[in-house]
Amino acid sequence: MAQTEPNLDHDVSWFLLPSYWAKMVVALISFLCFANSYDGDFVFDDSEAIINNKDLRAETPLGDLWHHDFWGSKLSSNTSHKSYRPLTVLTFRINYLFAGGFYPVGFHVINIILHCTISVLMVDVFSILLGGLQFSNKGRRLNLAPKTSLLAALLFAVHPVHTECVAGIVGRADLLCALFFLLSFLGYCKAFRENKEGHNFSIFWVLVSVILGAVAMLCKEQGITVLGLNAVFDALVINKLNVLELIQKLLHKDKSLENAGLLRKGLLFRITLLMSGGASILYIRWRIMGTGPPAFTEVDNPASFADSLFVRAINYNYYYSLNAWLLLCPWWLCFDWSMGCIPLIKSVSDWRIIALAALWFCLIGLICQALCSEDSHKRRILTLGLGFLIIPFLPASNLFFRVGFVIAERVIYLPSIGYCILFTYGFSLLSKQAKKKKILAVAVLGILLINVMRCALRSSQWRSEEQLFRSALSVCPLNAKVHYNVGKNLADKGNQSAAIKYYREAVRLNPKYVHAMNNLGNILKERNELQEAEELLSLAVQIQPDFAAAWMNLGIVQNSLRRFEEAEQSYWTAIKHRKKYPDCYYNLGRLYADLNRHIDALNAWRNATVLKPEHSLAWNNMIILLDNTGNLAQAEAVGREALGLIPNDHSLMFSLANVLGKSQKYKESEALFLKAIKANPNAASYHGNLAVLYHRWGNLELAKKHYEVSLKLDPMAPGTKENYNLLRRKLEQLQKKGGA
Repeated sequence: MAQTEPNLDHDVSWFLLPSYWAKMVVALISFLCFANSYDGDFVFDDSEAIINNKDLRAETPLGDLWHHDFWGSKLSSNTSHKSYRPLTVLTFRINYLFAGGFYPVGFHVINIILHCTISVLMVDVFSILLGGLQFSNKGRRLNLAPKTSLLAALLFAVHPVHTECVAGIVGRADLLCALFFLLSFLGYCKAFRENKEGHNFSIFWVLVSVILGAVAMLCKEQGITVLGLNAVFDALVINKLNVLELIQKLLHKDKSLENAGLLRKGLLFRITLLMSGGASILYIRWRIMGTGPPAFTEVDNPASFADSLFVRAINYNYYYSLNAWLLLCPWWLCFDWSMGCIPLIKSVSDWRIIALAALWFCLIGLICQALCSEDSHKRRILTLGLGFLIIPFLPASNLFFRVGFVIAERVIYLPSIGYCILFTYGFSLLSKQAKKKKILAVAVLGILLINVMRCALRSSQWRSEEQLFRSALSVCPLNAKVHYNVGKNLADKGNQSAAIKYYREAVRLNPKYVHAMNNLGNILKERNELQEAEELLSLAVQIQPDFAAAWMNLGIVQNSLRRFEEAEQSYWTAIKHRKKYPDCYYNLGRLYADLNRHIDALNAWRNATVLKPEHSLAWNNMIILLDNTGNLAQAEAVGREALGLIPNDHSLMFSLANVLGKSQKYKESEALFLKAIKANPNAASYHGNLAVLYHRWGNLELAKKHYEVSLKLDPMAPGTKENYNLLRRKLEQLQKKGGA
C-alpha cells in the first residue's frame, strides 16, 4: 500500500458524512439548483440543434448521424460547423422518439439527471484528486479526504456557470462529454489496484479508459483531453514524479532518469497507449470531417481576425481572464458574448490589461508553487488543479484552431473541476491558519447558498427566450445579437413596434448585421414602409451577396412597388444561392400570377410543392388559379393530390370544395365544406361559400342558416349580404306562392 500523505481534512471544519450520504446530499442539492428548468421551452440554439434538425426524425436513417454535424448538416459541406457529436444527437433522437414529438420537458429532465449524476461522480473524483489514490488490502479504494471531497463536489454541483449546460438543452453535449470524461478518469484509476509489489497495472482498464475518452469526444470535442489528464495523473500520483527535478536532470543530462520516476511502474508504456489511442481517435475524426476547419465570421470571434499578432495574443489572454472571472464570480452571465459584447483591446494603454496581469500573476504563482514546493502533497494537488483547469479548456483557447465564439459558459463546465480543487485547497490552507475555523466554514457555506440561489434564478431565465434575451441586455448592452434576439422574440409575439426599436439598435451597434437588416426590412414591408425596407434589404445583399433570404424579401418589396422585372431578378438570384428554396418559388409564382403569366406561375408553385410537399399556400394558389381560369378538372386533380399529402388542411378542403361545387358534385363538396368548418368554425368565408352551394343545390333553409352565420362572423363579407338578400326574396316569393 502507498505511503500515507498529509491529510487535507485534518484542519478543515466541514461536514463529515459517510460516502453514501455525501453523494445523496450532492445529488439533492444539484437537483434543487436546476429543478425549475424542467418545464422550460426550447430556447436559443435549441431551435437549430433540435427542432430544425432532421436527424432527430424517424425518417432519417440512423447511419446519417455519423456523417452529419451537431446541427444536422453534412460534414462534407463547406457550411458545416464540423461539430461532430453523433452520440449527443442520438440521445436527442431517443428523447424525441419517447416523447412522440418536440416536447421539451423530457429533454430538460434528462439534462438535470445528467448533471446530478456527474455531481455525484465528482465526490469520487475529488476524493482521488485531493486525497490521493490508495487501496485497502482487499483492493477497495480509500477516501482519504471525505470532508474536502464533499465540499469540492458541492462547489461543482452549485456553480452558476453550469446553468447554460443544464437549463439549455444543447448543453447536453457538455454534460454527456463530462460524464464519459469522468468515467474514463475513474476507469484509468481502476488500473492501479496495487498488489504486494505495487508495480502491476491492468492494461484492460487503461484501454477501457481510452475507449471512454473516445465516447466522450463523440459527445463533444473536449472529451479527448481526458487522455492528457490521465497521463498527468499517472505521472504525478501513480509515479510521484517531481517535474522540476526531472527538468533539472534533463538539462544536466543526468542518466538517472529511472530514479526520477520516469520509467517506474510502466509509465512510458501507459503514456504510449494513451498517446496512440488519442492519435488514432483524432485521425479517425479528421477522416470523417472530410474537409478543413469550419469557416467562422469576424462577428463570431473578432480577435481571431485581427491582423496584428500582438492584438490577437492580448485579446485571447483577456478572454482567458474573463473565463477565470466567471469561475470566481459567476454573477454576470449571458447566453452570447459575441458581436461587440467585449470590444477588442488594441493598445497597452487600455485599462483592461490589468485583468491579464492579474491572471498571469496568479497562474505563475500557482505554477511556481506546483513545481518548486518541497511539499509533495501540495505539488500534486496544485498541479492536478491547474491540469483540470487548463487542459480541458485548450480546445476553446484559439491556440490550435479558430473557435466560433468569444466566451461560452458551457466550455468551462469541465475546467470548473480545476477551480473547485484550487478553491478547496485554498480553504484548507486558510483553515489551517485560522483560529476561528467555524466562521470560515460559515463563509463558505454562505457562498454555496448564494450560488444555489443564483442557479435557481439563472435557470428561471433560461425557461423562456424572452427572459433569457432580456437578461442579457444589462450584461452585454453592446452585443448586437442580444438586441436582435430580443427584437425577434417581440416580432414573433406580434409586437412589431417594439421589435423595430431593438432591430434598429442591433443595426446601429453592428452596421453589417445582415440578419437584423433582413428582419427589420420584413417588418417595414408588412407595415407598408416599402422605401426603407428596400434600402435595408439592398444593403444586406450588398454586404452579403449570397444571402438568399434577403434577396427573396427584396423581391417581395420590389413586387409591391410594382417593379416586376427587378423583383423577378431578385427571386432568381435567391434561388441561385439556395437551390432548394420553396418559399421563393412560391413568391415567384405570385409575381407571375400578377403578370397573368399563368403557366409560369403554375410551374413555380409546382416547384415549391416538389421541394416542400406540405407547402399549403402553393397548393392552394394552384387550385385557385386553375379554378379562376376555368380548368376545373385540373383544379380538382391538384386539390385531391394536395389533400392526399396534407389531409387535415382546412384551407385546401375549402378550395377543393369550391371547385367540386362548380362541377356540380354537390354531395362531395358539402362534405368537404363541413369538414373545413369543423376544423375552423369561425371562418366567415367557409360558411358563406357553403351557403352558396346550398343555394345552387336548392337547399334554401340550410343556405339561409349558413348565410346568417357568415354575416354574424363578418358583417362586411363581400357578396354574402347580396346573396343573402337574393335568397330572402326568393323565400318570400315561395311563401307567397304557397299562401296563394
